[in-house]
Amino acid sequence: MGKRQVPTRPDFIKWLLLLGVAAFVAVIGAYLVWNYVLPHSVTVDRFRYPVAGIDVSKHNGEIDFKQVCDDDYQFVFIKASEGKTYKDDAFETNYKAARAAGLKVGAYHFFRKNRTGQEQADNLLAVVKGKTLDLPLVIDLEDDWGNGATVNRSTAIQRVLEMIKCLKDKGYSVMIYTNFDGYEKYYRDMLVDCDLWLCSFTAPDLLPDVPHLIQQYSHEGKVAGVTGKVDLNVFRGSKREWNRYLDQVKQPQ
Repeated sequence: MGKRQVPTRPDFIKWLLLLGVAAFVAVIGAYLVWNYVLPHSVTVDRFRYPVAGIDVSKHNGEIDFKQVCDDDYQFVFIKASEGKTYKDDAFETNYKAARAAGLKVGAYHFFRKNRTGQEQADNLLAVVKGKTLDLPLVIDLEDDWGNGATVNRSTAIQRVLEMIKCLKDKGYSVMIYTNFDGYEKYYRDMLVDCDLWLCSFTAPDLLPDVPHLIQQYSHEGKVAGVTGKVDLNVFRGSKREWNRYLDQVKQPQ
């Protein structure tokens, strides 16, 4: 039997480089598929779902919310915070302008799984303190590429539950935003006490088994008053049901 061939140092470095190139190509391929191949929008019947809204952050730039309202949109979720310390620079401006335009306003927080629920609740509460909100505080829970990849599911859920408790203890209603992966991984078994805002590029009528109140159905919306693309959403009910829902939303007394 011959001797086993041991890779030389140059061979080892070559294989490392090849693996690095392959990983880079895979990441770029996934990015291209996500952004240019997979659908990011679906047509929604506005007669059947008459209550619509947008969600925005500082990345949407300066927004004329009066034009948004005139374009037949009734609500907006505005990014307030992220993780332990990040606060969206445009929240205050967007909040004041949206309320002045007559839109129903909510605030959302992007959840970082590597931070505790208490830390993140404190961050969000600092931003919305003293604000009049018509819609629940939203925890945006999704597994993007940089969001706590080393944090296991049980720890992530425990931290989300901690944040929910902190917000509810302050008198707020809480909603979870997520996509289908997040619905299966986090929401369905552990978070059903909170209303669901689901991101899905499937027509609302084809989602009868997913109990969500609001659906984000497009990342490619064109709305008067907003430069470039903006996320579009609908309330899955009638105007009468919408008004009843608003009456149920809790805010601190």
